[in-house]
Amino acid sequence: MKISWKFKPFNDLTAHELHDFLQIRQQVFIVEQNCPYSDIDKTDKLSFHLMALANQQTVGYARIIPPGVLYDEVSIGRIVTHQQLRRTGLGKLVVEKALDECRSLFPNSPIKIMAQSYLCKFYESFGFTVISEEFMEDNIPHIYMFRT
Repeated sequence: MKISWKFKPFNDLTAHELHDFLQIRQQVFIVEQNCPYSDIDKTDKLSFHLMALANQQTVGYARIIPPGVLYDEVSIGRIVTHQQLRRTGLGKLVVEKALDECRSLFPNSPIKIMAQSYLCKFYESFGFTVISEEFMEDNIPHIYMFRT
């Protein structure tokens, strides 16, 4: 499968791009995880959006949040892959590409994420370390992680 990438600030997104990544976020975080929460937030307007595309369909996504918006550090959030493409390596590609974009935009900033706890080992494989006790966010166990 050939993956192409788009990386844009909010103001450069087309209506179709916005629709497509909001749709995959809704499908995974709200429908699949049975977790009603307000996915669309003011952070989207202040973020950069990374989209992985296959056959012109958004199959992976992450948002890069500049320092000072959520945390003092840059952050990566809403990391998601299409259900049919999990365990294919796409999630790793999305995280690697997001880390590359963070280094390019904010070369000296550490990265802080709020991760679902079950993904701890996955993020540790990218150099993140746990910096908090587990806590509940929208009835799902989470942890804060940090990468220098």
